[in-house]
Amino acid sequence: MNITFRQIRYFIAVAEARSVSGGASAVGISQSAVTDAVRTLELETGVSLFHRHAKGVTLTREGQQFLRHARSIIDAVADMAGGVGREQDQTEGKVRIGVTPVVTGYFLSDLVSRFQRLFPRIEIALVEDKRAYVEHMLVGGELDLALLIVSNLEQRAAIDHEVLLRSECRAWMAPGHPLSDVDGLSLADLENEALVALALDELEGLIDGIWSKFDHPPRVAWRTSSMEGVRSLVGTGAGITLLPDLVYRPWSLDGDRIVAKRTRESLPTVDIGMAWRRLTRHSEPAALFMETVHQHRR
Repeated sequence: MNITFRQIRYFIAVAEARSVSGGASAVGISQSAVTDAVRTLELETGVSLFHRHAKGVTLTREGQQFLRHARSIIDAVADMAGGVGREQDQTEGKVRIGVTPVVTGYFLSDLVSRFQRLFPRIEIALVEDKRAYVEHMLVGGELDLALLIVSNLEQRAAIDHEVLLRSECRAWMAPGHPLSDVDGLSLADLENEALVALALDELEGLIDGIWSKFDHPPRVAWRTSSMEGVRSLVGTGAGITLLPDLVYRPWSLDGDRIVAKRTRESLPTVDIGMAWRRLTRHSEPAALFMETVHQHRR
C-alpha cells in the first residue's frame, strides 16, 4: 500500500470541510490535486471514503474509520516533529479528570490515547458524571481538570475554562424525507414533524431551548438516552431531530443513511471545553495534560 502523508492531510481537510472545494481552500492547493489525492487513497484502500452529492461530500462508514486512523497518524508525526515521543517521558504522578457522557463518547478517546503514549507513568483518573456534579467536584478540589460542555457552566465565578471545539447544530432526517431536498430549510418547516429527542447530558436542555421559541414546536414522538437509538429512528424515517455535528454520523448501526441539513436560523453551538478551578496552581501531571490537549487541538 503506497499512501503518502500529503494524501492523508488532504483527506482530513475534505472530511472536515465536507466538500472538496472547502478542503482545497483549507490546505491552499487546487481542487484537482485534492480530488486526485482522495481517489488515490480510495484505490489504495479498496473502499469508498466519501458519499458524493451535489452539495459536497459525507464520509462513508469506512471513511469514518479511516479518518480516525488518519488523525492518529497526524498526531504521531506532530509529536515526533516537536521532539517528543523519541523516548518515553518518565514523569510520574496522577491527574484527576472529570468528564460528561457526551465528551466521553465523542471527544475523549484519542486525547487520552495520545497522553498515555507520551506519559506512560502518569495515571489518569477519570470521573464521569453530569455537568453539575463535575462542576461541584472541580470547585471542591476533587478534580484537577474537567472536559465538558462549557456553553452553560453555572459556577463561572469559581471556574476558568477554554473552548476546544465549537459544534454547529443541524437538522437530521432520513434521505427520503420530503424536506431532505429543501434548500434554505427553516426551523418553521419542521414544526409539524415528529421529533426524536435525545435525553443525554445537556444536549436535551439545549435543544428544548431552541424549540421553546416556537408557538408550535415539533411533537416529541420518541425520547431516548441512546444516541444509537436516535440514529436508528431518524434513519428509518420515524422522525427528525436537531443535534450538533459533534455527534453526527451519516448512518445508523443498521446502515440506514442520515442527512444533516443546516437551517436558515443561526442556532446555538455546543462548545466542548477544558475547565479548572480559578486560581489553581496546576500539578506537573495536570500541566502536561493541558499541554497535550493544546497540541491535540492544533
